Amino acid sequence: MPFFLNAKVRDLEPYEPIAGSFPIRLDANESFLQPDSIVFEEIIRAVEGVAFNRYPDPTARELCEAFADYYGVDPRLVTAGNGSDELLSVIMTAFTQQDDKVISFTPDFSMYGIYASLAGCDHLPLEKKDYRLDLSAAQGIRARVVLFSNPCNPTSLLASAEEIRRFIRSTPALVVLDEAYMDFCDGANSLLHEVEEYDNLIVLRTASKALGMASLRLGFAVTNERLTRALRAVKSPYNVNSLSQAIGTALYKDRERVKEGIALICRERDKLRELFTLICRQVPGRIELLGADANFLFASCPEAEAVAEYLKQQGIVIRRFGGTLRITVGNAKENRALLTALQEYFGGDSYA
Repeated sequence: MPFFLNAKVRDLEPYEPIAGSFPIRLDANESFLQPDSIVFEEIIRAVEGVAFNRYPDPTARELCEAFADYYGVDPRLVTAGNGSDELLSVIMTAFTQQDDKVISFTPDFSMYGIYASLAGCDHLPLEKKDYRLDLSAAQGIRARVVLFSNPCNPTSLLASAEEIRRFIRSTPALVVLDEAYMDFCDGANSLLHEVEEYDNLIVLRTASKALGMASLRLGFAVTNERLTRALRAVKSPYNVNSLSQAIGTALYKDRERVKEGIALICRERDKLRELFTLICRQVPGRIELLGADANFLFASCPEAEAVAEYLKQQGIVIRRFGGTLRITVGNAKENRALLTALQEYFGGDSYA
């Protein structure tokens, strides 16, 4: 007898990042900073202390303490995960039941809907107006979980903390607030330090973006004590490997170096945004910058497919979503190459 896939996975499409080798990759919102020699020495020292024959610390205690110290939160409220993706999957599995309604917004991180569907939930993606988060659209809908990113991926737009606070207070749903890109914008709009004030808020952070360590797969959930106990009870016991724990701990302790890296990325973003805006002004109606609050730009472009293909031919890969483009901030050389290619495509004066 043949084995039949069940309905919740039958029609799912795999998450497919852009494959291939390209000289300039501006498609995955990665940091352009590689560890320098001092950081490599810290990594080597951390790895030398790993007991490879032993299972990892199931609580990732030192890692959570280093993360908590860096951000100024209580380590008792921090749960480490194998990337934020694992934590999202655990949250959906643990805090929902069959046919519970889960609300996300579109556009936003595509995996939210997949994790909700795999948990057997009724996923309701609410369309954003002008790409802006409008939590009032979720009012009156009986949902078990509401989740969204801030700043948003892919729009690179920041919603105000006050709007989010009002919504959390008004809903019985669990609110999962993904702050993966908050390090690149005004921290005053973060709710990381307010998790104990609510019984229905989980804030997610990651080492992949600000720390520039996407290869480690480190994510963190920060929430009140009751939800933290539940998360720690349902996650896999050895979910974060010893290498990632050791390296992540060492890097979070190097506070000034992390902050210097973030500041450099933000400076390059601001320069890119300024010159990108000049190109947009030269060709009104053909490309328009919509958001730049994270480490990437987001633009509407009726010619998005042609632009993305032209850039790929120049060895530059970005991400296209229908008639929009998401462009990760690269280093100064990469950004100049991008701007030059865009000017060649659209025509006009050279600013790069």
